[in-house]
Amino acid sequence: MTDRTKGEVWVFAEQEDGRLSGISFELLGKGRELADRLGVPLAAVLMGSGVESLAVGLFEHGADTVRLVDDPELKIYRSKAYRHSMVELVKEIGPQIVVFGATHIGRDLAPAVASALRCGLTADCTDLRIGDYSDPKTKNADGTPHLCNGVLLQMRPAFGGNIIATIVNPYNWPQMATVREGVMKPLDRVSGRGGTLVRHPSRLEGVDIPVEVLEIVRRTSSVDLKGSPIIVAGGAGMGSKENFAKLFDLAAALGGSAAVGASRAAVDLGYCEHDRQIGQTGQTVRPRLFISCGISGAVQHLVGMQESAKIIAINTDKDAPVFKVAHYGIVGDANEIVPKMIRAIKQKGG
Repeated sequence: MTDRTKGEVWVFAEQEDGRLSGISFELLGKGRELADRLGVPLAAVLMGSGVESLAVGLFEHGADTVRLVDDPELKIYRSKAYRHSMVELVKEIGPQIVVFGATHIGRDLAPAVASALRCGLTADCTDLRIGDYSDPKTKNADGTPHLCNGVLLQMRPAFGGNIIATIVNPYNWPQMATVREGVMKPLDRVSGRGGTLVRHPSRLEGVDIPVEVLEIVRRTSSVDLKGSPIIVAGGAGMGSKENFAKLFDLAAALGGSAAVGASRAAVDLGYCEHDRQIGQTGQTVRPRLFISCGISGAVQHLVGMQESAKIIAINTDKDAPVFKVAHYGIVGDANEIVPKMIRAIKQKGG
């Protein structure tokens, strides 16, 4: 019997139109950490048509092996085709961990693969680690709990974002998870770093793929939060859409590279569009400076911004959770403080 603890760590390298998504590199950064901890190789699974050249970038960002499944039927993502090829590949190789991005593709593919393999899947993780798990339900001969060594600890917000839950799957492997965009840090690119390219058949012969893609229409967002070095974000504490608009004035005063974000509460209240939402159900950002205005700091929001290099929080409640992650805190009304900040910035600039 194959020792499953020797299995590779896999990252699903998502690509569309022959371009790798940013989350593929983020997952490779975390995958490298997990594989090194376990002492096993890190492999990227690359599926598509005519995408072999993308393997170079995967090697340069940490992959030891690229497992390539290249077939014209995989040119455009279709759930059944990708699921079938991925399931067959897992059965053939036997990885111990498989990680997907929590993108529109990953959220469709990962549960389909997990269901076919009858293994567990934790969705929308914000952290992954290797650790030991003591199973109180399974006893050793001496009556002590069975210890599972080197399992994947999968962390994600739970119960409406009020706690961070750690989920384990010690028995039904592979251990699978999807990871939110922006929460993992990619490794620096190492130019010229190589690896092993292994080609695998798609095994799609005779498989009925009932979906035909006639047209792909993409909506491009005008809001670039992930690329902004400075983010001014507002919450329900701004009080109104008119008050929220002051944050755009502050962002403008800070320079053209500053962007405006929001908490889910602000979006739900109609203060701004969903594209600006930061947190568990929005975007995850890591700007050099994050200014939080009138945001209390629920867990589901904090997971989307707590990795910012510097955080300034403004809130009327001195016990607001946001102050626990802030580097600088101002207790007060953002509607009074933001105009003062704008004046001070303009005076200094003048």
